[in-house]
Amino acid sequence: MSKKVYVGMSGGVDSSVTAALLKEQGYDVTGVYMKNWSKDLPGMVCPWKEDYQDAKRVAVQLGIPFKMYDFEAEYRQKVVEYMVAEYVAGRTPNPDVMCNQEVKFKLFLETCLEDGADMIATGHYSRVKDGQLLTGVDTNKDQSYFLYRVTEDALRHSLMPIGEYEKPAVRELARKFGLATAEKKDSQGICFVGKVGIKDFLLVELGEQPHGVIIDQIGKTIGEHDGAIFYTIGQRHGLDVGGGLPYYVVGKDMAKNEVYVTTQLDDNRLWKKDLQLTDLHWINQAPKAGKTYQVRTRYRAAPIDCTIDVSGTSAVVKLSEEARAITPGQSAVLYDGKHCLGGGIVI
Repeated sequence: MSKKVYVGMSGGVDSSVTAALLKEQGYDVTGVYMKNWSKDLPGMVCPWKEDYQDAKRVAVQLGIPFKMYDFEAEYRQKVVEYMVAEYVAGRTPNPDVMCNQEVKFKLFLETCLEDGADMIATGHYSRVKDGQLLTGVDTNKDQSYFLYRVTEDALRHSLMPIGEYEKPAVRELARKFGLATAEKKDSQGICFVGKVGIKDFLLVELGEQPHGVIIDQIGKTIGEHDGAIFYTIGQRHGLDVGGGLPYYVVGKDMAKNEVYVTTQLDDNRLWKKDLQLTDLHWINQAPKAGKTYQVRTRYRAAPIDCTIDVSGTSAVVKLSEEARAITPGQSAVLYDGKHCLGGGIVI
């Protein structure tokens, strides 16, 4: 009897091809649309109904059962409230990481297994092998960075078939299968980090923020900001302090409501050779002291050779070269070649 796989179908091309490939490989496939967010935002209609219909259309084409799980309340609690709280605390979180940890590979997985599935599948550009997470074949699209907080047990119940392909090949497969989503543009993810900027989203959630001063590298007030929560380390655009050299955000004090900037690209506040991590998560086992690994300090950042010293729930990562704009709240993810080990949150 073939394994029963529930595929998270978002209405995009990647998850559509995932479902088609698994059906072709002989799995008993069911498509599931996760309704995580449906709220419209200023200047942006949330496209969830259109995405749902696209996913359903593909399921009909493939001749597979299709259902919807409504996770909106849990998504708000686990992802949105976490994200807003992090910004209020002065950090820059990664909601995609939390969505994978709490919703897709926990809530969705548990719901599918209770519903009779043997496994779940997603349209991520990563690979799973024996409970290990590997980078996707398409290095430009690899999404292992966002998956580093998934557990080994969840991975043993997960399939990511398009991780074996480059993106153009996935488009070609969609055309070959004749899928309704073959020419659909890639989504920008959830509404509030898609066409709506994070600032606009936070204004809806929190309202106007208290204005404060922007201070340069010599301690001079050079402008006013409209809320310290909106600024992130390394940011260059949106500062509205004109004239001369560009300014970069190097820090902020939430208690004083001050944002600190510099025009000096070699300012030591912009560069770090040691990372302090907290809230560690290792997929299989913790990395070994003294061994050289690679670390990504943000999605698409080039990997940097490093060593790591783990102490309980925190760690110090020593980099082989300085990294720019290390941002509190972001994730630093460790690799051993193509193998994603896990990581932690930058403090």
